[in-house]
Amino acid sequence: MRELEERILRDGKVYAGDVLKVDGFLNHQLDPALFRRMGEEWRRRFADQGVNKLLTLEASGIGIAAIAGEVFGCPVLFAKKSRTRNIAGSVYTAQVESYTHGQVYTILCSKEYLLPTDRVLLLDDFLANGNAMMGLLDLCRQAGAAVVGAGVAVEKAYQPGGERLRGQGVRVESLARILAMSPEEGITLAPDPA
Repeated sequence: MRELEERILRDGKVYAGDVLKVDGFLNHQLDPALFRRMGEEWRRRFADQGVNKLLTLEASGIGIAAIAGEVFGCPVLFAKKSRTRNIAGSVYTAQVESYTHGQVYTILCSKEYLLPTDRVLLLDDFLANGNAMMGLLDLCRQAGAAVVGAGVAVEKAYQPGGERLRGQGVRVESLARILAMSPEEGITLAPDPA
């Protein structure tokens, strides 16, 4: 998606440790108009899949997914990183190692909201090693829900996450794919196929 790519090149900052800082528009301060266009692009790409639920992981994916849910006209469910008092009853759980935070979380979502009749599109802001998406995929498999694909804002294509998901038979649609990045050389993006 050319608009997102241009925004990454203009406003993104690369730091040591393989960190791309895009918090001015993607995952701290949010650009709702950009998110709407991202949602519209995912809807276009998954138009024939009968999506009836979006699933993401707290916290950075929630803003993107909420606006995409409005575009798709379906509910948005997010997996929580800790059990809270307002989650009653049984839950599905999976282990996820966070690349950003360097720790392992047990993610969970209520069995009340993730159903075998769901046709789920997984959404997230970043795909690097794929741990978050693999955890969401695990939750869906436990529920017997059909995963129709994964929508990702930014895929670090030089890391194994995309291939891990594709190897599991998941259709991955990334709106921007980074081929390489470094503080010295900047960002190299894959050509936009659209």
